[in-house]
Amino acid sequence: MVWFKKKEEEKKEQEAPETGFFKRLRTGLSKTRDSFTGRLDRLFLGKKEITPELLDELEEILFTSDIGVTTTQELIDSVREKVARKELQDPEKLKTALREHIFSFLEVPEQEAPSLTPGQPLVIMVVGVNGVGKTTTIAKVAHLFKEQGKEVMLVAADTFRAAAVEQLGVWGERIGVEVIKQKTGADPSAVVFDAVSAAMSRKVDVVLIDTAGRLHTKRNLMDELKKIYRVAGKKMPGAPHQVWLVLDATTGQNAISQAEIFHKELGVTHIILTKLDGTAKGGIVVGISHQLQLPIKFIGIGEKMDDLRPFDGAAFVQAIFD
Repeated sequence: MVWFKKKEEEKKEQEAPETGFFKRLRTGLSKTRDSFTGRLDRLFLGKKEITPELLDELEEILFTSDIGVTTTQELIDSVREKVARKELQDPEKLKTALREHIFSFLEVPEQEAPSLTPGQPLVIMVVGVNGVGKTTTIAKVAHLFKEQGKEVMLVAADTFRAAAVEQLGVWGERIGVEVIKQKTGADPSAVVFDAVSAAMSRKVDVVLIDTAGRLHTKRNLMDELKKIYRVAGKKMPGAPHQVWLVLDATTGQNAISQAEIFHKELGVTHIILTKLDGTAKGGIVVGISHQLQLPIKFIGIGEKMDDLRPFDGAAFVQAIFD
């Protein structure tokens, strides 16, 4: 009996962190839940059948929920088709069907992991416009890797902003990881070349490259990022192995436009969405994932170090619908 009780206590201790995170996730998504599923509930309340008028109102809710025009159209077309075939007649079942469909949109397969020879670092280039929380996100990711026992190196390739280099340096000291940097205005590609060289010789596990988010024009920005990409590959064939795009969830459908541009130019492999706790536009998670067929790697729901977590589609849908 004592043994059983001890095992139960151990189980609770192991479950507590994730349970706590789910509570924070649910709280963080409260604005999104109110603006999306709250409106769905009010629409379906007291309704006995699915009428054309109800479907029109549903379409309006979907269009204004920041999941994007393309994704909305697919959802509403699917619903109308099922209603026409009499597969859907009960408004409550309609909500369940929407939930399942939205979850399926988040099930984007991960790209095959790069095959690295022993001692080779995984090189990750992190991109995004200024103001999305890119540098802080990189620090939080480095912290997560460190917790997994990985040796991490940060690269300050946003050399145009002294504040960015300084900020990354402060984070590096705080979490105990090396930061490769040069003076303000240095060639970002040169910084990356030196960093990849150092990471290879020191057998670092993960290299996270912080990049600039704003130059004089978008074309300048993309040219600079492409140069960094090429230079990393020259030093270590196959690098960067992944390109992570950091987006601010509060910008809503604007984030989809940003994602399309970065993906077209650089071949983004993963998305990180920050500031989900401060927005009613959490539907953007669904729109970006489905429209670009890119997996969401992490989501941020607060300022604390452990408020950036690996994305879980099932937990996200549950936090919005329940």
